[in-house]
Amino acid sequence: MTTPITVRDRESGGLSFANWVRVFDPANTQVLTPIWTGLGNSLVLAVVTVVIVLVLLLPTMILIELRFPNLARVFEFAVLLPISIPAIVLVVGLAPIYLQIGRTFGTGTWTLAFAYGITVLPFAYRSIKAAMDAVDLRTLAEAARSLGAGWLAVVVRALVPNLRQGLLAASLISVAVVLGEFTIASLLNRQVFQTALVVAQKIDPYASAIFTLLSLLFVFLLLLLIGRAASSSSRGRRRAGKASS
Repeated sequence: MTTPITVRDRESGGLSFANWVRVFDPANTQVLTPIWTGLGNSLVLAVVTVVIVLVLLLPTMILIELRFPNLARVFEFAVLLPISIPAIVLVVGLAPIYLQIGRTFGTGTWTLAFAYGITVLPFAYRSIKAAMDAVDLRTLAEAARSLGAGWLAVVVRALVPNLRQGLLAASLISVAVVLGEFTIASLLNRQVFQTALVVAQKIDPYASAIFTLLSLLFVFLLLLLIGRAASSSSRGRRRAGKASS
């Protein structure tokens, strides 16, 4: 049986954890510095992207659901469109925009959040939409309004708690997409986790394989967390239904 590359000894080809020890050796700055820099940039990007998506997407979806249901099909088409456009085409269209963004906000890696926000829109939309379809938002909003709540209180205190599962799923999927994105960052010349892996691979292919494995494990844990949240929410709704009956 072939020994996996991450635990393969460079000389004998046998089983060895020397690659893991060497990769995480603080003295191995040639590999660790670009990796940690890229990972830090990607985590900042993930947070900014989630904030942008939720602040813009959620209120718009609620507004369309409650006030403008006739626009639902058009809005859904516009939001799902980025998933059918290749990343290279998006970059071609975004390049002139990023020239202006660079002059206004600088060329920091965090500015990629504007492009990533477009990329994760389809995934975030489907997650939030599934949660909305499971809840009668109109009845909740009307009930809260009849009790004297303003629209901000309706959204924050009545609607958002009932959409918690969808918001969590949208956030975690957005984080996974941001951590795995390479094309946009590479073509716009920004250093993120995936571009750092390419740099590390040129220096030490074992290090690149190890960090790729860890990133896949992290995404797998995110998916488990989404599934756990979904099952907990379903159990909570069943208990609430039995209590009301």
